[in-house]
Amino acid sequence: MSDKDYEVGFGKPPKHTQFKKGQSGNPKGRPKGIKNLNTDLEEELNQKIIITEGGISQEITKQRAMIKTLFVKAMKGDTRAAGVLINLTLGLENSRIANDAVEKLTPDDIAILDAFKQKVINDTIDSQENE
Repeated sequence: MSDKDYEVGFGKPPKHTQFKKGQSGNPKGRPKGIKNLNTDLEEELNQKIIITEGGISQEITKQRAMIKTLFVKAMKGDTRAAGVLINLTLGLENSRIANDAVEKLTPDDIAILDAFKQKVINDTIDSQENE
């Protein structure tokens, strides 16, 4: 098919605008070392700052400083800060409950699961042979 026979349209860009063979559409690519939001946030929250509390200077993480600030505001009657603290507390409690619910399997449990797995494998093989 020659260039004159090439039909331009939806999904068929003109030949002169297409990338040449071996040429990338993103030659530099994604820069190495770009961090995602979670990593940036974690690093920021773990940075240490110096605060003065009761006339005593101490170095604590920004995360700890935020929690202390929330507690102070909540104790002064700020309902929004109190709500945030309650939600954080409930979230921690829920994660503790979830972690407690996950128990290690006993040898009997493992034997039952292995027997079930073997039965599923055998049933699958039998059904494939019958087809």
